[in-house]
Amino acid sequence: MTYHFGNAFTELMRIRKGKEVDPREVRVLEDPFPLYRSPIKIAEVITEALAARAVAANDLWELKTGSRQQVMIDEEVAGALCALGTPMTQRREADGHYHPIENSPALADMIAVTQPWECRDGRWFLPHFNLPNLERRVLGVLKCEKTPAAVAAAVKQWPAAALDREIAAVKACGGIVYSPEEWLATDQGKYLAQRPVVEIERIGDSAPEPLPSDEGGPLAGIKLLDLTRIIAGPTCGEALTEHGAKDLMITASHLPQVPAFVRDSSSGKRSAFLDYTKPAERDQLTALAREADIFLEGYRPGALARHGFSSADLARLRPGIIYVSVNCHGSGGPYGQRAGWDQVAQANTGIAYLQGKAFGTGPQLVPVFMSDFLTGYLGAFGAMVALRLRATVGGSYKVAVSLDQSCMLALRQGLREDDFRHAPTAISPTKFAQYAREEEGTSYGDLKILGPAIRMSATPLSWANPTPALGSSPARWW
Repeated sequence: MTYHFGNAFTELMRIRKGKEVDPREVRVLEDPFPLYRSPIKIAEVITEALAARAVAANDLWELKTGSRQQVMIDEEVAGALCALGTPMTQRREADGHYHPIENSPALADMIAVTQPWECRDGRWFLPHFNLPNLERRVLGVLKCEKTPAAVAAAVKQWPAAALDREIAAVKACGGIVYSPEEWLATDQGKYLAQRPVVEIERIGDSAPEPLPSDEGGPLAGIKLLDLTRIIAGPTCGEALTEHGAKDLMITASHLPQVPAFVRDSSSGKRSAFLDYTKPAERDQLTALAREADIFLEGYRPGALARHGFSSADLARLRPGIIYVSVNCHGSGGPYGQRAGWDQVAQANTGIAYLQGKAFGTGPQLVPVFMSDFLTGYLGAFGAMVALRLRATVGGSYKVAVSLDQSCMLALRQGLREDDFRHAPTAISPTKFAQYAREEEGTSYGDLKILGPAIRMSATPLSWANPTPALGSSPARWW
């Protein structure tokens, strides 16, 4: 059966601007019962983003070798990649067998309160409680305990717009629940609707730079300096490692993390600690950036610029750099300086509204971190498009992707019309066994992890290194 690509693949091919792809190049193994119980075409839009990413990787392979590869994508695996934790990651226990890893109590508690709650004016608002510093700010506004009942009662005291302003004022995270039509009528929605879902901007001049001649995948020899945390950015980095890039993941030892998210989005990377607020360690980071091909960051907008690591700074430091920015609300607009998360983007853009409407309830979140993973894959796609531009016409480039834009891309695919209420909620054991990869001796134990959904005929996607412990490597290239 021929797979019919939808609007997402077409949009991304327009951004790519390359020669037309032979329809026979990318084959999709279609899932007859797509994951998940949602009207949103989650598995479908992820599959199309992965297809575009594979085409971009093939473009680089053609530059290196003069030939292209055949690509196959499994739609069931593509959809399943959005589900962190059980059953996507399993650990070998004392009985010698692998068992799904359940969410920690802390993560379960965060998810329980990071939900849409009804406001005094009948609108709904989602406060976000991830990471201790942001949680304290939200609770400082709500003046309540961190329990579902207490948060619901506190939100009920506020008009939605007033709560939204106050949460933003203290640099916490949250979002009003809009319908898709309401979102597109806001100034932020209007701004994003006029921008491409992956923004690629030339930010400096430099001579064309051939791809490294290293053997391996399309990105073999490419050095990726990865300053990201919490799913979307790390997913982008992991995606690039699957095509051969060397990902050096940099964080500071004092920065809060979610262990499950680190464990499930770090395959193939090395991890080092540097604190760029300390002059000597900032100098180390600068030296690493001077040799990097890709600089990937997921900080609150403007945070890195205050320390000399803006896209303009990096283009001067390292002509030919590909600067990839991952955030919630996009490259500008009224929300341009706000931080945010997958759930906030779902609330703002209409995803949560439609999910609840489909089940006859108030707003609900979709069952998985769809926009996080979709944004990560779109960032990897953009980075590879920019690398092709650097290799053929030269220049430094900024690639910008956002959680809001990813949600909007998913909504542009239309809604599912089948009986999604009975859709599978997890990958089949047979398919998991077919695609799972074992990583022995990691700091998290012996793991079995769902592998990439993309298969390329000449350069199978792989991870050069097992999942690392944070800070386990020196801050240098290898």
